[in-house]
Amino acid sequence: MLVNLFPLKLVHQSPNYLLPRMTTNIQDKNQDPAHPRPRVVVAMSGGVDSSVAAAILVKQGYEVIGMMMRLWSEPGSGNENRCCTPDAMAQAKRVASQLGIPFYAVDAQNIFHKQVVQYFIEGYTQGVTPNPCLVCNRQIRWEFLLDHALASGAEFMATGHYARTHKGNGRIQLMRAVDRNKDQSYVLHVLDQKQLSKAIFPLGEFSKTEVRAIAADLDLPTAMRPDSQDLCFLGESDYREFLLRYSSQTIESGKILDRNGNILGDHRGLAMYTIGQRKGLGFNAPTPHYVLEKDVERNILVVGSIEELKQQQLDVSKVNWVSIEPPTTPLRAQVKIRYKSADQWATIHPGENGNAKVSFDQPVIGITPGQAAVFYKSELCLGGGIIQSSDKPSE
Repeated sequence: MLVNLFPLKLVHQSPNYLLPRMTTNIQDKNQDPAHPRPRVVVAMSGGVDSSVAAAILVKQGYEVIGMMMRLWSEPGSGNENRCCTPDAMAQAKRVASQLGIPFYAVDAQNIFHKQVVQYFIEGYTQGVTPNPCLVCNRQIRWEFLLDHALASGAEFMATGHYARTHKGNGRIQLMRAVDRNKDQSYVLHVLDQKQLSKAIFPLGEFSKTEVRAIAADLDLPTAMRPDSQDLCFLGESDYREFLLRYSSQTIESGKILDRNGNILGDHRGLAMYTIGQRKGLGFNAPTPHYVLEKDVERNILVVGSIEELKQQQLDVSKVNWVSIEPPTTPLRAQVKIRYKSADQWATIHPGENGNAKVSFDQPVIGITPGQAAVFYKSELCLGGGIIQSSDKPSE
């Protein structure tokens, strides 16, 4: 059922622009206006996305509560966590007040540091490029905060993520957002069925442009607030500076070698480089060189040609099949090896203990241990896992 959300002040827009187009697992519940809709906690951040998510649910008649987490910031550094600065907290409170909903701050500093920040540090110490946003979604937002939401009597929790859910094959399935440029199913593939059954993503059918226009139409103070960039707990600090303070061994200099063992120069610390990096390697060569590998045991940066960078297989661990039952036979899928990477066709070979091997149809560039490989079948997010290793360079 479509319900008119806002007064039609934006006359230049299509009327459908101002209608909610949610496709959530509760779409068919409590549609009788004589009965109140369920209580929903909205995870607020002081940004435009969570603000509009809350506004949509209020206008649809849900009993909405706003919750915002206080996350860890580096003591004494002057760098505030971007997700919970005093200004962000004040903005979230203003939005909640304007919408007429309760607002609570939840202290998550210790668990965030233990689960997310330490994961980030340990990843670089082990020579991989970790994605702490995956851990934050799995263990902080959709476990810690969800537990608080359910303890408050809420039946569901909503976020400002751009994603959709759908009922199919007896499961709650995770779908890509309509706005492919903002789709965040990549970081949500870590959720399980229990978590998805409690999830609402009000923005999944909207574009970012529409979300900002809705916020402006409602005069929300967050309407023009810029999107968050980089890792929230770094504040204004560079991740290299952060690692120098907390994992100095990752910034120890060493040798740069090619695959044949030839010394080409000196690196400034393995954490300073990413797989596929070309610029800033610190040595001159007649042909372009790219980072192929980081050898932590020998503290060696391995570089080579673009052809050596191309790879056609990778291994993943901790695979979570979010939308389907774990397969027992190979299946075809589109694979993203980074949040912003293009889909690549591949065959997934399920293994034991949550492992799998991914064989791409064509060699790909930029396979990076520590990042997630996420599997799709058109709009459906099947699942994904953490990249562990890749095959030898493609010939």
